[in-house]
Amino acid sequence: MLGLFRRKPLPTDEERRAHLRVSGRITEGVILDADINGDDEIVYYSYTLNGVDFESSERLTFEQKQDRLKFAPGQKVNIRFDPKNQGNSTLE
Repeated sequence: MLGLFRRKPLPTDEERRAHLRVSGRITEGVILDADINGDDEIVYYSYTLNGVDFESSERLTFEQKQDRLKFAPGQKVNIRFDPKNQGNSTLE
């Protein structure tokens, strides 16, 4: 009986990104800032959907780090988002 109330485990970042690549919709956003902390590079970005502004951050993957100019502050980028939860997004 208690199994009915058990929460599902949260997806990993890679699982979340894979889901958005398959079923997410695309919009345009802009890189606001970037922060390098050791091997991690985190970018902060914003996008607007239906008049609502969203801001988020994401660690760049190894592949994304190869094209750092694409993720420089001020650059326009494609964002994939979940249409059922528009705050759930990833950089394309």
